[in-house]
Amino acid sequence: MSVHISANAGEIAPVVLMPGDPLRAKYIAEKWLTEPQLVSKTRNVFFYTGKYKDVNITIGASGMGCPSIGIYSYELYKEYGVECIIRIGTAGSYHPHIKLYDVINVDVACSESTFAKYAFDIEGSSIPHQGNAYDIINQTAKEKGTSILTGAIHSSDIFYRKSMENPAIVGEYNCLAVEMEAFALFANAKFLGKTASTLLTISDVIPTHEQISADAREKSLNPMIELALDSAVNFQKAL
Repeated sequence: MSVHISANAGEIAPVVLMPGDPLRAKYIAEKWLTEPQLVSKTRNVFFYTGKYKDVNITIGASGMGCPSIGIYSYELYKEYGVECIIRIGTAGSYHPHIKLYDVINVDVACSESTFAKYAFDIEGSSIPHQGNAYDIINQTAKEKGTSILTGAIHSSDIFYRKSMENPAIVGEYNCLAVEMEAFALFANAKFLGKTASTLLTISDVIPTHEQISADAREKSLNPMIELALDSAVNFQKAL
């Protein structure tokens, strides 16, 4: 089976929620899943499968950056037959009006990364969400009364940089915020004909230097996590 995931066949659900942090995957599984089972811990990257509202869901970490999520999402799609991956993570807002705790359902991921070009001959600096999960998330948010934003985001390979000015790609695509994984996830899904979406909670506002404290960060992500879980249930009902 997979090189980097040690789960047996049938132990990964058709829908996977992917936080970056293995400990966040553990937190989500233990808080929301019924009888979560640890199905892979290779390299201390945890994958749990359990039930949420009587539907099988897997929670698994992606690690940081396009190369890492590129490996895990590809193997989930290709080796385990996963149909949909919803990335759930944090992002830095490029604009003062996009505030701490705001949730973004990513329409398009934009990047200077060469990941898509050299992996799959996908040209261009932007890749949209893949499949119908994006629309399901929007509808689920409406049903739950959860306020979300939609739009383009910047998937950057760089966390620390010399210049504090926004990269040119931010203005070119009117990117709302920056993270590090969605571009590769969408590229894999596009190449393999799978479904992929990304939900992001704003954890810091770059122009104002506001940020969520370490103590508040865990609970601040709960609305996004619950939206992703309910969307995963609705996605599987639509299969």
